[in-house]
Amino acid sequence: MSFTIIPAIDLIDGACVRLTKGDYDQKKVYGADPLEIAKQYEDIGLQRLHLVDLDGARSGGIVNQKVLETITSKTSLVVDFGGGIKRDEDIHIAFESGAAMVTGGSIAVKDRETFLRWLQKYGPERLILGADVNNGLVAVSGWQESSDVRGEELILSYMKEGITKVISTEISCDGMLTGPSYELYEKISSSVFSAGFEELELIASGGVSVLDDIIRLFGQGLSGVIVGKAIYEGRISLMELAEFQASCL
Repeated sequence: MSFTIIPAIDLIDGACVRLTKGDYDQKKVYGADPLEIAKQYEDIGLQRLHLVDLDGARSGGIVNQKVLETITSKTSLVVDFGGGIKRDEDIHIAFESGAAMVTGGSIAVKDRETFLRWLQKYGPERLILGADVNNGLVAVSGWQESSDVRGEELILSYMKEGITKVISTEISCDGMLTGPSYELYEKISSSVFSAGFEELELIASGGVSVLDDIIRLFGQGLSGVIVGKAIYEGRISLMELAEFQASCL
């Protein structure tokens, strides 16, 4: 089973930031040059990057596409891009700017017809479902709004349409460095298995604080994990990430 460690870069005003529980008022800036940070990940042998346009997520349209373009043109990282992907123009810009995959969250809840059309046009290899939950319910619009849809219900509804890649964040854990929501991923995996699906590539996000968290998620049978604040805060070293990733190949 393959398992992928995916470092995250979240963008506000072109800088690398982290929020706490998705709260824009709890922002900490970790670097002014996203390319420099991306190259550090490339240099240790990581191959993926999760790039989030937080300005876009809040405003409803891509804002930081130039950063995406710079990273994809100057590194070999496979970038999945999210935040502000609401219109055909947005997803076109993301792919034209070099994204290998696009993550759609709010659009999947608010405009199912458009998301399904994108799935048909771009295929399940290039479109990721973002199912970010707060107390079990999917949050949208940069996590500023709650829906009445449960995470596992959203995932199953789109797996029936052909989605195979899912990133799921427990918002209450995000940025807290207190450990991931193992229960959430167990619930999702159980629901998917019970429904007869076997092709889910589930990526965990939120709460990772030490290497043992990543090892436990690996043991749960997930496809990967997104790591952000733990790297910036020195809780997990780049060497640890590189060595564990190499052991998973």
